[in-house]
Amino acid sequence: MKIAGLHHITIVCSDAQQTVDFYTGVLGLRLVKQTVNFDAPDSYHLYFGDYTGSPGSAVTFFEWRGAPQGRSGIGGAHHFALRVADYTGLLKWKRRLVGMGLNVTGPFDHRYFQSIYFRDPDGLRIEIATDGPGWSVDEAVGQFGKKYFEPPAQLQINQRNEAHLHAAPRPEPQPVITPDMALTHGMHHITAIASDIERTHAFLSGVLGLERVKMTSNFDDPESTHWYWGVDGGQPGTVISYFEKNAQTQTRARMGAGQTHHLAFAVADEEMQLRFRDRLVKAGCRVSPVMERIYFKSIYTTDPDGHIIELATAGPGFAYDEDIATLGGVLKLPPWLESQRATITAALRPLQANGSALR
Repeated sequence: MKIAGLHHITIVCSDAQQTVDFYTGVLGLRLVKQTVNFDAPDSYHLYFGDYTGSPGSAVTFFEWRGAPQGRSGIGGAHHFALRVADYTGLLKWKRRLVGMGLNVTGPFDHRYFQSIYFRDPDGLRIEIATDGPGWSVDEAVGQFGKKYFEPPAQLQINQRNEAHLHAAPRPEPQPVITPDMALTHGMHHITAIASDIERTHAFLSGVLGLERVKMTSNFDDPESTHWYWGVDGGQPGTVISYFEKNAQTQTRARMGAGQTHHLAFAVADEEMQLRFRDRLVKAGCRVSPVMERIYFKSIYTTDPDGHIIELATAGPGFAYDEDIATLGGVLKLPPWLESQRATITAALRPLQANGSALR
């Protein structure tokens, strides 16, 4: 039994068109599926990702029009990170985003990768992180996650040195997303917040079978433990990490615009999914029946602090009901909602992409 890696992350947005404009126009992701929330079909569910929306690349949104602002906290996500190959590409992203008027912090050196941070129109915190140098800079391969590593003192100093942070990027703008900066490799990691890191470890490692690949502290807040788990030595695209926060002083997450609704891990197929479901039940976890999502099948549980965790099958994928070349071009509905298409489309505002209606 094995988790294959990250599958997708689902976030609440307040305006579907604004979200399409940002994730396609600014970040260069592809809108690979335009559908509705199967459990609340009067609202959009939009999927962005690489060319096919492969598992690990999918960033999805429920549109809750007019939703209040969400809040990060215990039982919720802190941010998610997209992958870029190297530091050169990362600096290009800073130039592009700053040139488009976004507030960007970094580049930061997190020892195992470098990254920048910014926010989407709903205030969601996004990170772009380099693939390397990786976990082996301070531990031997095969020994990851065995001991605690203090954040290096110089890196902590650099995190707070604004002159250092803003000196690296060159001033010229970056209007074009070049191949070396394209975010086509999917997510790097997802970071959430826990109240008891050992309890979270028991769930992620003991129940889901993930490998702990690093024990350190939050480089921006060294009093906060920061652990990472992943698959196959913590390859980018398989990693989830948690900050540990004191439940007496840290507020709980609040669902709303700019906050994650759930995160999903990928499993190979339905047989593997059922095996994990049995394991979750035997571990005393609450778990849903298998849910039909057309493009994959899903089960849902929660981490120990209540964050919704999904296990989704790798297939059949987004080309199930559309040609790959035209993914995301029209509103797709599951068969049981087709008879309600007129009512559903009347409740949705048509989306525009490159001047053309997506309907």
